[in-house]
Formats: sequence, structure tokens, C-alpha cells
Amino acid sequence: MRVLLTNDDGIYAKGIEALYLALIEEHEVTVVAPETEQSAVGHAITWLHPLRVEPVYRNGSFFGYGLDGTPADCVKIAVTELLKPPPELVVSGINLGANVGVNVIYSGTVSAATEAAVLGIPSVAVSIDSFTTRDFSAATEFVPKLIRRIQREGLPKGVSLNVNVPNVPAEKIQGVRVTHQGNMQCVESYDQRTDPRNHVYYWLRNTAVREDTDPSADSVAIAEKCISVTPIHYNLTHHETIDRLKKWDL
Repeated sequence: MRVLLTNDDGIYAKGIEALYLALIEEHEVTVVAPETEQSAVGHAITWLHPLRVEPVYRNGSFFGYGLDGTPADCVKIAVTELLKPPPELVVSGINLGANVGVNVIYSGTVSAATEAAVLGIPSVAVSIDSFTTRDFSAATEFVPKLIRRIQREGLPKGVSLNVNVPNVPAEKIQGVRVTHQGNMQCVESYDQRTDPRNHVYYWLRNTAVREDTDPSADSVAIAEKCISVTPIHYNLTHHETIDRLKKWDL
């Protein structure tokens, strides 16, 4: 299968290398990823300046293309310009830090997969619930199995799968759950500081997390050491409100 591999942590991240090595045994894998970290850029695309692509070689076993753009840019340019024929599947990850709850809308990792879905290509976003781990075994064992299933069953048009993996070794995973995007979110604040020229600036920080209690939510699954698989769609329409709005005197 022709697989496009990307991420938002950048082409030099450990997670994308681990996933690349896990997939090349079965698939024709092409890496197109940001040159630098693009975490939390959401679905941003670049149109105010040109994009540049450079080949990247790592550790004698990894090759890809580094792009000075966003994760969504990587998918767009790979599908429309770099890969002929286009990929049959897009995989984004392995991202450091879970993409669950409200955080899904900020995620560059998820947005790369969403861009693929917009372009009509099945896609998967993969994240692990840690910002420091070097053990990607649970994800690298699960993702190839999931891809085989997608090959057999397919995905509905416009749907991508958001996969979140607990930060435990593969042998300690307690199962796989099909979940929905929950309501977990960070309670944020800004740290006010002053630079050496006496200018005030602000740095975003997370001070607390509002946990989700719904047992079928994505964040609850990974907290209970289960892999979470959530089908998501780029159409953000809230259909239940359409009839209500039609009754307004607008």
C-alpha cells in the first residue's frame, strides 16, 4: 500500500522514525513532514510565502522530505505535487502528547489526517499519552494491524481515525476501545514576564485539566490503559440546531 507518513513534531522526531520503521516492512512509505515542530497549529495552511522541500536522511535507514510549512501543507503538497500516483493512505504521527477532547481541534497531527480526508484519502492520526517517552512499542504494534483492517474494510468518505495510545509498553495495553471525542480540556492561563528590554510578554501555560467522566470518551479509555480509536469528520455542522435556527426571525 502507498502510505504517506507525516506529523507535527517535525521530521527529526523519534515518533515518526519509529512509525516509519514499523510500516516499511509491509508498505511503500513516503515521508513528508515539517522541518520544525508545528504542534498546536491546527489546520493552518501556508499561502503568504512559498514552500520549500528538502531531502532528509537519518541514521542510514530513514529518508523523507522536510517542508518549511504546516502538517496540512505537507499533506496538500505531497498529494498534489510530490507523489505520483497519490498515496492510498495517510498516517500522521506518532505524536508526543495525547490528542483527546477539545485538544483535537488544535492538533496539527489530527489536522494532517483531516486534510487527507478532505482530499478523499483514508487517514489515521496517532498520538501517545506522553511528552517524553521513548517507548513507542504499543503504537508501532497496533498501527500496522489497524492499517490491515482499513485495507479490508475501508473508511467512509471524509472520515479519519484519531488513535490515542496509553504511555505503557505494548504488553500492558488493556485492549482497544472505539470511542467518541470527549470534553476533556485544559484550564489555561498566561505567565506574564518581562524581557531584558523591559517589554512585557506572555507565555501560555496549562494550570489544570477538566477531566471527562464519560466511560466512552477518548481520554477515559487511555487513562484506563486502552487504545482509543475515534472516527472524526471535517464537517463541523451541528445538525440538531439547524431546525431551531430556521425558526428564528433572521
